Amino acid sequence: MYNRNILVEQTDPELWAAIQAENARQEHHIELIASENYASPAVMAAQGTQLTNKYAEGYPGKRYYGGCEHVDVAEQLAIDRVKAIFGADAANVQPHCGASANEAVFLAFLKPGDTIMGMSLAEGGHLTHGMALNISGKWFNVVSYGLNAKEEIDYDAMEKKAHETRPKLIIAGAS
Repeated sequence: MYNRNILVEQTDPELWAAIQAENARQEHHIELIASENYASPAVMAAQGTQLTNKYAEGYPGKRYYGGCEHVDVAEQLAIDRVKAIFGADAANVQPHCGASANEAVFLAFLKPGDTIMGMSLAEGGHLTHGMALNISGKWFNVVSYGLNAKEEIDYDAMEKKAHETRPKLIIAGAS
């Protein structure tokens, strides 16, 4: 097997330089791409473990592949914690894509007819942020915010529109 003490910066300095440059970019810029996230150091550490090596299709105790007993423990911890936080009898912590994750949040916190505010699709928003063809645009009253002449989020106009329309959820991000 591998020596687990050898780090990326030792085995591939060029790759490490790219990783460090991306880290600096994320530390000094706000990313508004809906499918990206700014993970905490604890999440980054967890993702850098052997758990990322494991394909674990299915649910804890009912996987399609063997050798998932430790992944089952990690997923069951997440399930139990989500159930406790939301006082739920069941939970699924496996969104297969960002669109499903967005829908899960909408359905957990909103009712049909509630108002949501998201970035206009034409100005960088995502389909799931209220486009008429998406379920979010069919179930919810959608108000959009956009960009100013410098192609930056127009926070003043956004704030004014939020005060006027009182959305139950403001989606901060773009696609």
